[in-house]
Amino acid sequence: MKPVTGITVCEADTHLRGHGREGGKAGKLFPFMLFLFLSASLFSPVWSIATESPMELVRKTSTRMLGVLKDEREIIEQDPTRLYDLVVDIVLPYFDFERMSRWTLGKHWRRASPEQRERFVEEFRTLLVRTYGSALADYADEKIVYLPMQMKKGDAKVVVRTEIQQPGNLPIPINYSMYEKDSEWKVYDVSIDGISLVANYRTIFSSDIRQGGLDKLIDKLASDNEKLLTTNQESG
Repeated sequence: MKPVTGITVCEADTHLRGHGREGGKAGKLFPFMLFLFLSASLFSPVWSIATESPMELVRKTSTRMLGVLKDEREIIEQDPTRLYDLVVDIVLPYFDFERMSRWTLGKHWRRASPEQRERFVEEFRTLLVRTYGSALADYADEKIVYLPMQMKKGDAKVVVRTEIQQPGNLPIPINYSMYEKDSEWKVYDVSIDGISLVANYRTIFSSDIRQGGLDKLIDKLASDNEKLLTTNQESG
C-alpha cells in the first residue's frame, strides 16, 4: 500500500491511522499499542536477551498498563492533555527518536545542519507524542494477542508481533521493530497492518522537503503540534 504524498503533517497522521482493513479503528489502536508496548520499560528491568524476553515483558506489563488507563479514565476525560505527560515520562527514554528521524529524513538528514537536525527531532517527537497521546482515549478494551517471536541468542534486532482482535472484524497485526544497544532494547519502527510508520512519514516528508525545503517542513511540524495541543486543551 503506497503512502500518500502532498498532504499536511496532520493529514499524514490521519492517512496513516485511516489505513488497514478497518480504517480508522486500526488507527486508534496504533498509538495505543505503541504507547503500551513502550510503557513496559517503566515497570520492568532493562530489556536484555540475558534476562526476560521482550515478548514476555510486553505481555505482563500490558496487563498492568491497561489497569492504569482504566483507573484514570475519568481524569483523562476531564484533561486529555494528561496523556501527554504520561507519554513523555514513560515513552521517551525507550524510543529512539533520533534513529527514527535519521531514517525518516534519509538523504535530507545527511545534508541537514546540526541545528536543523535538533529542531526536526524535537518537533517530530512532539508530533508523535501528542498524536498518540490524543488517540489513547479511544482505546475500547480490544483483546491483544501475542504471536510467537523468532529470536535467537545474540540477536541484536527483533520484531515483536501482536494482533488486535475485534468482535466481528478481522484481526489487526501490529509489529514492533526493536534493536539492542548497550543491553537496552529500543523501538525504532512500528507497523500496523503492514504499514511502517517510518516509511510512511519518509515519503510524506520527502515530498514536503522537495516542495519547500527542510526548514519549511520543520515549521509546519511546529505549527501542527501547536494546533493539536490547542484542540485537545479545548476538548478537555
